Amino acid sequence: MNPHPAFPLFPHRHLLGIKGLSPHDIDLLLDRADAAVAISRQSEKKTSSLRGRTQINLFYEASTRTQSSFELAGKRLGADVMNMSVASSSVKKGETLIDTAMTLNAMRPDILVIRHASAGAAALLAQKVTCSVVNAGDGAHEHPTQALLDALTIRRAKGQVGRLTVAICGDILHSRVARSNIILLNALGANVRVVAPSTLLPVGIEKMGAEVFNTMADGLKGADVVMMLRLQRERMAGALVPSVREYFRYFGLDAEKLKLANEGALVMHPGPMNRGVEIASQMADGPQSMIQEQVEMGVAVRMAVMEALLDPRRNPQGRTA
Repeated sequence: MNPHPAFPLFPHRHLLGIKGLSPHDIDLLLDRADAAVAISRQSEKKTSSLRGRTQINLFYEASTRTQSSFELAGKRLGADVMNMSVASSSVKKGETLIDTAMTLNAMRPDILVIRHASAGAAALLAQKVTCSVVNAGDGAHEHPTQALLDALTIRRAKGQVGRLTVAICGDILHSRVARSNIILLNALGANVRVVAPSTLLPVGIEKMGAEVFNTMADGLKGADVVMMLRLQRERMAGALVPSVREYFRYFGLDAEKLKLANEGALVMHPGPMNRGVEIASQMADGPQSMIQEQVEMGVAVRMAVMEALLDPRRNPQGRTA
């Protein structure tokens, strides 16, 4: 996938969130990602579009799926990829994010991919370094590449995103995936619903452009896409759900609840899944499940994002050449 004049120049130096992207920006990244899918499906998967470029993955939170996806994306584009193992680094000795940023910046990387438990960490990093920054998830704030890969999965399966009804179900309160998806899906003209018990809904969620439902029966009626979210018990500061069994009974996706959605509705989950908590195995592995496709689209989207940010038509200062 060599940088191609057919793709317009992406106007941003960083990808810190979906907020701030125009529908045109989003479509540009999805079109680039579509082209990257073909690269990943051929036997010779390596291209040279980022040859000589350096990518550093800086993950302050454990993540197998996202980190390996970014690493694979960089390697498929020919970049030199370095994974910073934060658990065994100076961070444990009290080094701040800014100290780390300055140290890494001195190594002159071209792109930094960061995941951090604090909202705004990626934006702070972007102010301190001279390279491009990609937000791979910051606290409960945003996870832009996940929303992009979800949109690509939907677009390839349904032919479009606009005018579809998408029900995002589960732990909305702690989910950066939900926030990024709500912003992106609204930008592309989808009808967005959130379905959750009131204890797992952030205050003012309807102001983001989502219709709120407190039962699966109401929320799934007429849905084209059912997106389940992981119950993030590690982020809960109290008993927000009575028990896992109760939660599954009312809000877990099973065959009966899926029948409420439109025929052929897509079943999605950003992973990792708690089977039998938010989704039954029968649904996760069933004919309507797009969960494996989401994983595949993740590599393609991350390839597209890095290529777009490091477009050779832009000079090293991030301005158009």
